Amino acid sequence: MTDEQNFEKQAIENLLFASLTERRRKRRWGIFFKLLGFTYLLIFLGLMFANQSPTQNQGDKNKPHIALIEINGTIDEKAVANADDIIKSLNQAFKSKYVNGVILRINSPGGSPVQASYIYDEILRLRSRNKNIKVYTVCSDLCASAAYYIASASEKIYANPLSLVGSIGVVMEGFGFTGAMNKVGVERRLFTSGDRKGFLDPFLPMKKEDETYAKQMLNLVHQQFIHDVEKGRGKRLKQTPELFSGLIWTGLQSLSLGLIDGFGSVGSVSRDIFKNDNIVNYTYYPGYFESLTNQLKTIFHQEINGEFLRKVGAIFPYV
Repeated sequence: MTDEQNFEKQAIENLLFASLTERRRKRRWGIFFKLLGFTYLLIFLGLMFANQSPTQNQGDKNKPHIALIEINGTIDEKAVANADDIIKSLNQAFKSKYVNGVILRINSPGGSPVQASYIYDEILRLRSRNKNIKVYTVCSDLCASAAYYIASASEKIYANPLSLVGSIGVVMEGFGFTGAMNKVGVERRLFTSGDRKGFLDPFLPMKKEDETYAKQMLNLVHQQFIHDVEKGRGKRLKQTPELFSGLIWTGLQSLSLGLIDGFGSVGSVSRDIFKNDNIVNYTYYPGYFESLTNQLKTIFHQEINGEFLRKVGAIFPYV
């Protein structure tokens, strides 16, 4: 090999080595800037969500005050209005030596009867142990179904004449795809180790015994719902055939039915009934990173149980 060829070979090797080094350097800097950008994004989102979070303490927590706890949206284990967080808020309020009373401000269409039952029981427990602290509910736009279940545990319920209140009933819904499957020529194959394991499978024709069992189950949940509402409201309820039919009522109608005790807002109840307008919000709001973690857990949970959920559809009862 001539000197000229050696020189060319060496030059090519040097060029390739320099190119490889440059690529590695760019890759390292690229990773660095991506991580830096991601960090800034997290900080920005954290500040944004922090700024959007409701004010926790509008009043003076170190003086006698009224504890406000908000229940907004669907009541569900994975939602903002879940039993764990609401019970945590209730206990924090009752621990304070400066709390003169508790107001639940509810704006919810309902949701899980189990979550509502947890909150209902905790309110009654705290009331029985702290008889000097009254718990009142203020219904906002909507206080229906599981939301009213919770409200009935409070000593008194107030609403606006235009609020929607009640809906004391239970729902279980699903879908049937048998007709569509027959049209496209799809055959359903289901193997079970129990005769009723395919209960309410949406891909199989509805069985009469399954329909009967589902209605019996709904009736049991409904009767427990009615029992707890009657326990909370007592003789104030005007017993009518439609009271527990699942119908929803305006605040004006609710007053005549004994579902509420009067008209009022958080401000008026605090000022006129508790005689204390120092309101402190005890509602538990998870931080941004906790919310993000919970959302990721929810997505993971849904992925893991996706096949099961697809099989049973939306057949879980809710109130």
